[in-house]
Amino acid sequence: MKLLITNDDGVFAPGIVELASALCRLGHECAVTAPDRERSSVGHSITLTRPLRLWKAAPGPYPPECAVFACDGTPSDCVVLGMEEIMPDPELVVSGINRGPNLGDDLTYSGTVSAAMEGVILGRGAIAFSLDCHESDQEQHYETASSVAGALIEFISSNPLPRGVLLNVNVPNVPLSLLRGIRVTRKGVRLYEGKVTRFTDPGGRTYYWVAGRPEDQLEEGSDVWAAANGYVSVTPVHMDMTHFPSIDTLTADGAEKINFK
Repeated sequence: MKLLITNDDGVFAPGIVELASALCRLGHECAVTAPDRERSSVGHSITLTRPLRLWKAAPGPYPPECAVFACDGTPSDCVVLGMEEIMPDPELVVSGINRGPNLGDDLTYSGTVSAAMEGVILGRGAIAFSLDCHESDQEQHYETASSVAGALIEFISSNPLPRGVLLNVNVPNVPLSLLRGIRVTRKGVRLYEGKVTRFTDPGGRTYYWVAGRPEDQLEEGSDVWAAANGYVSVTPVHMDMTHFPSIDTLTADGAEKINFK
């Protein structure tokens, strides 16, 4: 398959290098267009207020057959420019492998998932891959996530995704032999406790740090439950955010008959 690969950790982050290398070894035609620096948690932002630059990057750790380009924009910018300038007709946009999970409500913040969303908006199938690792982990098993990616992409080659749907995939940070399997899941609930921390600088001025500690509702069938229990979580995500039952409810309640004063 022709694969356009991107991420939000930067063009030379270990996850994207492992992903592109593994997919090239499987015989896919791969092109990388990725941010020139860390762009985590930028969501689905597109750059409209300044020019964007795209340049061929030194291949470095990538296989020689992989075309590698860096961009000074967001992950979504990278997908747009990649399809306009580098690989106009990819069969699949592949985003990742992200350093850290994208579970539950992380989807709304994630540059990794948003890049896959941009691929869907542009009419392509898309998958986002994340490794459920943390800074305290002694090892980061990107090779496990790349093996999962290769198998899922092979599956999709004969079982295409419905139009408008992407897959959000989270892989436990364990050796491949220790994975318990794959679960097709729904988006779970992940909330952040202590999201804003207040500090004072040496000049007495207040500043804030947004972070927080994730608290998951571990309901079976959700992505957070699957990842916590050693399964690869595969969540189909639909781009139409309309809540259709509310259309009938609001209409029946008379919302269309409101008088303006």
